[in-house]
Amino acid sequence: MTKTDPAPPAASPLLIRPSQPGDLDAMAAIYGWHVANSSGTFETTAPSAEEFSRRRDDVIGKGLPWLAAERDGTVLGYAYANPFRPRLAYRYCLEDSIYVAADAGGQGIGRLLLAELLARCEAWGGRQMIAVIGDSANAASIALHRSLGFTDCGRMAAAGWKFDRWLDVVLMQRRLGLGDTAAADPR
Repeated sequence: MTKTDPAPPAASPLLIRPSQPGDLDAMAAIYGWHVANSSGTFETTAPSAEEFSRRRDDVIGKGLPWLAAERDGTVLGYAYANPFRPRLAYRYCLEDSIYVAADAGGQGIGRLLLAELLARCEAWGGRQMIAVIGDSANAASIALHRSLGFTDCGRMAAAGWKFDRWLDVVLMQRRLGLGDTAAADPR
C-alpha cells in the first residue's frame, strides 16, 4: 500500500457582488497594473484614487453596475458598464470593462464577472453591449467575449499608440434581452 498525499484544499468560493467604496484601493491597483503593463487599456497614466472613485460614482449614479470579484476578502477583479456614447440615441447601448488581477488570470474570474454584468445590464434595460478591446492581439479578452455570445463587428486599425507600437481596437457586440426585436421602453 502506498501513502497518498492529502488532496489540496478546495479553493474558497468566488463572490461576485456590487463593488463597495472599500474596494477602491484594490480595484485601482488592479487597473494601475493594466495601465502600466498591458495594452488592454489605452490609458498611459493610472488615474488618481480620487479620479478612480469619481468614475465609479459616475457609473453607479447612472444606475449601472460596477461589480467586484472577491475571494477570502481579497478583490481579484472588477467589471462595470457605461453608456457606449453620450448622445441620447445610444442610451440602450452599453460598453463593458473588465479587469482581473495579474496573478488571478486563468481562473474564470473574467467570465463570471462578464456573465453577471450582462445579466444586470439586461435587467437595467440595456439592449446592446459593446466590447471595445484594446489590442487585436488580446486573445484572452476576445475569447472571453466570444464565449458569452459576442460577435465581431469591426476593427479599427492602428487606433492607439502604446508601448512604442500601434495597436488595433477590436469591436464586438452582443444583444441584451430583446435587443432590436422590439421597441425600446420610453425613458
